[in-house]
Amino acid sequence: MGDFFKAELKDRFLQYALQRRDYFEIRTLYDEFLKPNYSLDFVKKLIREIREYDDQLLDIMSGNGMEMFMLASTPVTQRFLDEGGFLDMHIKEEEKWDSFLNQLSSDRKQATKERRYLKKSSKPLRRERNLLVILITAIAISFLFTIYGILKDTFFEPQYVPMDEFERKLEHIRLEYQNENQRLSVELENAKSVIDSLKSSAIQQKSP
Repeated sequence: MGDFFKAELKDRFLQYALQRRDYFEIRTLYDEFLKPNYSLDFVKKLIREIREYDDQLLDIMSGNGMEMFMLASTPVTQRFLDEGGFLDMHIKEEEKWDSFLNQLSSDRKQATKERRYLKKSSKPLRRERNLLVILITAIAISFLFTIYGILKDTFFEPQYVPMDEFERKLEHIRLEYQNENQRLSVELENAKSVIDSLKSSAIQQKSP
């Protein structure tokens, strides 16, 4: 028997007790509601569950060698049924669980959507980052070739160079190196700006 029908039976027991103006045997509940499909022990089990929830719902007396022999309603019985009884408690508990499970399902769907969005948004970011690495590498190679060309023209070609011409060439190399170094610094700053812009764009797209 499901919890729903057990809750309904408990309410019927309480309603029957309200209809009686005197004490009655617990077997009466068995004869009225459960005979012959269930046993008297099952009735006792439901009465124990009622008492475990609130021992003021029924007034129970022992006797005839039985722990629960006679029972009757109490002033609390009517108020409990007016508030919905066990059946209403069971329905509210089921609704609470349904709401909780739906929330979990919604959270999982949202998390899945966010993961998919992050994967999609990270693809163009990785592509731009790769292009940026290629750009920086090209700048560095260009710089190295420029320096190599200057040094080759100055030192590796066999020719007589006067001292003043040698000093001018050294100064020229220093200036070329300085200019190339400044150009590389500018390119690197531009690359850094591109990375910062991409990060800022990704954060803005992620935020609702």
